[in-house]
Amino acid sequence: MDRKPVASEVIASIGYQAETNTMDVEFRTGRIYRFFMITPSVHAALIGARSIGRHFNAEIRNRFPSRQIDDTDA
Repeated sequence: MDRKPVASEVIASIGYQAETNTMDVEFRTGRIYRFFMITPSVHAALIGARSIGRHFNAEIRNRFPSRQIDDTDA
């Protein structure tokens, strides 16, 4: 999945596939997590948030199933 850089102190890049409702989030630490059941509106709200990191923590982290992946899975 192609990820695009974002302006965030915590998150380096985000990728999204509407066909599978999956979103990859790469953190500045280098860890990548794949989130499942992410609708287009949830993704759009994250990308459009004033603070992507704050929005992620409040609206996505611990609310959607996820698993850590490595770059070969992406």
